[in-house]
Amino acid sequence: MDFNQIFAIAVFIVAIVTIMSEKIHRTLVAIAGTVILLLAHVLSFDTAISHIDFNTLGVLFGMMLFVAVVRESGMFEFLAVKTAKLAKGDPWKIMVLFVLLTAVLSAVLDNVTTVLLIGPMTLTICKLLKINPIPFFMVEIMASNIGGTATLIGDPPNIMIGSAAGFTFADFIMYDTPVVIVILAAVIGVFYIMYGRKMKVSEEDRERVMNLVEYEQIHDKRLMTQSIVVLVLVVVGFMMHGALGVESSVIAISAAAILLLISGRDITKALVHVEWTTLAFFAGLFIIVGGLAETGTID
Repeated sequence: MDFNQIFAIAVFIVAIVTIMSEKIHRTLVAIAGTVILLLAHVLSFDTAISHIDFNTLGVLFGMMLFVAVVRESGMFEFLAVKTAKLAKGDPWKIMVLFVLLTAVLSAVLDNVTTVLLIGPMTLTICKLLKINPIPFFMVEIMASNIGGTATLIGDPPNIMIGSAAGFTFADFIMYDTPVVIVILAAVIGVFYIMYGRKMKVSEEDRERVMNLVEYEQIHDKRLMTQSIVVLVLVVVGFMMHGALGVESSVIAISAAAILLLISGRDITKALVHVEWTTLAFFAGLFIIVGGLAETGTID
C-alpha cells in the first residue's frame, strides 16, 4: 500500500467520522476533503470532476426545482386537509392516512421536503384535536425514510445506486416497493399498539377538523393542475427512461423546466429553494470516494 492509498483512506475515514459527529456541517467536510486530496496531488482537478456522478446531481437538482414550483400551488396542504377529513376527524385514522400520504410523497420527493410540507398541517390538526403531535411526527419521519426507499427518485442513495448499477425506476418499483409496503404495515401496527387505543377526542374537536375547507388551501388552482399533469409525466418518464435512452436526470430537469415555462413562475425565486448545500455535499463525497478508486484502494 503506497502513500496515496493511505492518504486517501485517511481522508475518507476522517470525513465520515466528522460527518457522523455533526460537529461540522457535512458540506464543509466534503469540500474540505476534496481540497485536501487536490492539494496533496492524490487527484488532479480533471480526474476529481470525472468522479462526480452528474446524473445523480441532475436528478436531485431537477426534483428540488420542480418541488419549489409545485409547493406554491398549495397542493400539499390541500392533500393534508383532505386526508384529515377523509378520516372523519378520528385521530388514529388520521395518523394512518398521514403515514401513507407521507410515504407516497417521499417516493417522489426528498424526505426533508415531505416532512416540511406535512409537518405544519399535522401540528395544526393535532392542535384542533387537542392531542399530542409527537407520535404523529415520529411515525411520519419513519414513513418518510421508508417511503423514500420505494423508488429510484425517493432518496439520494437510491439515485446513486440506480445510476451506478444501471437500475431503472421499474426495477425499484418491482423489488423495493413490496418490501416497503410490508415494513410500513409493520410500523403502523407497532404504533397502533403504542398509541392507537390512547387517542381519544371529543365530538366538538372532531367537528373543528371537519370544518376545515380543503379548497381554501389551494393558492393557485391552475398551477396545481399543471403540477399534477407534469408529475404524472415525470413518473411515466422515469419508468420509461431506459427504453427512451435518456438519463433520469434529463427527465427531472426537463420536468422542472416545463413546469416553469407553462406556469410562468420566476425561476430566480424557485432557485432559492434548491438545496445547494446538499448538491455540494454529494459532489464532494463523490470526489472523496473517487480518491479511493483512483489510488486503487477500491475497484
